[in-house]
Amino acid sequence: MVENIDQRPRNTGAAKRIWRSIRGPLARSAGVRSALVWLISGYLKFVHATNPRLPGSKDPYELERDYHPLIVTCWHGQHLMAPFLRPDGMPLVAMFSRSADAELNARVGERLGLEIVRGSGGRGTRTRADKGGARALLALKNALKGGKSTAIIADIAHGKAREAGQGVILLGKLSGRPILPIGYAFSRRKVLEKSWDKTAIPLPFGRSIVVSCEPVVVPMDADDAMLEEKRKELTDKLNAVTAEAYARLEQAR
Repeated sequence: MVENIDQRPRNTGAAKRIWRSIRGPLARSAGVRSALVWLISGYLKFVHATNPRLPGSKDPYELERDYHPLIVTCWHGQHLMAPFLRPDGMPLVAMFSRSADAELNARVGERLGLEIVRGSGGRGTRTRADKGGARALLALKNALKGGKSTAIIADIAHGKAREAGQGVILLGKLSGRPILPIGYAFSRRKVLEKSWDKTAIPLPFGRSIVVSCEPVVVPMDADDAMLEEKRKELTDKLNAVTAEAYARLEQAR
């Protein structure tokens, strides 16, 4: 018996054209954005609740106590659960890119309790596009001066993944506050292999761990050579704590 299977080719090209024509209006819809923010933040809360931390995981309260106010930093692709590093009742001011792509991330972070400033991690240029980044760094510096800890992703969006940019180092110099590298990892995750930063989406019902190390301290009188040295130090430390976090999760299986 031959099954009656429809073998006509699917018009995937037409479907893609339709999606491209409607995704712009959808992205600009306040109602759609609000619904997405609600869904994503709810999902992240559920993931947090169902991924207890391994014994020996760093306690955010202790990190705040030891270094307050501090500059918390991690890599792109490992940042989705960063709002849960904020101890209850303590403010955390976070920088998000000014790009349209980061708008949803910023709104989710705000819903999860972060105070938001918009800017760029900085490539060290002096173009008009960097002015927003300079204003954001100034806002973070003022937050630190006022006793609030801050958070900034170390590598630059769509730049070289896992390599610290200059923005976080400059913030350390301007504020005189320690930069704390964080590795926050989950045993159950979906890695988006085609994304530039290999984003790891955490999944429910696993284990999690927070790993840190000695902070990077940038002297307020640091010259360009010292800034580059500290940038490399931060890159090395972030890669080390991230690798350790995943290794410890693997050992706990």
